[in-house]
Amino acid sequence: MKKLIILTLAIFSFGILTATADNGRIIAKENLPQKSQQFIKQYFGNIKVTYAKEERDFIEKSYEVMLADGTKLEFTRNGEWKEVDCRRSSVPTPIIPAAIMKYVKDNYPDVKVLLIERDRNDYELKLSNRLELTFDTKYNIIDIDD
Repeated sequence: MKKLIILTLAIFSFGILTATADNGRIIAKENLPQKSQQFIKQYFGNIKVTYAKEERDFIEKSYEVMLADGTKLEFTRNGEWKEVDCRRSSVPTPIIPAAIMKYVKDNYPDVKVLLIERDRNDYELKLSNRLELTFDTKYNIIDIDD
């Protein structure tokens, strides 16, 4: 019986923590980290910021920015970009590492890069031909998914 009560309390506690894990709040564009503000100005300066949102999970803090043209940007707590999702256009070429861009141009010359996402281990791209490419941190192709 004791084990059942402890298990029930653990599940209940986990449920409460999970429900409060996505704690986002709208912030002013000026409250984004300086690196994020510079990134937006450099690559999307002529597009209005619709909203900026600070998101807190248990440990991590991140930022999400939506632009008027439907582009969605995600940044780490220190302002480094982690995702650029240009739903109706292509990701600005200077954002994409040169070696990855060369691979895309050589193998898919008439295709646009619609999304790029990076983390500690890899870069993921979504192309306009519906392919998803994954590169390691040394820009070697490691997966192609359709």
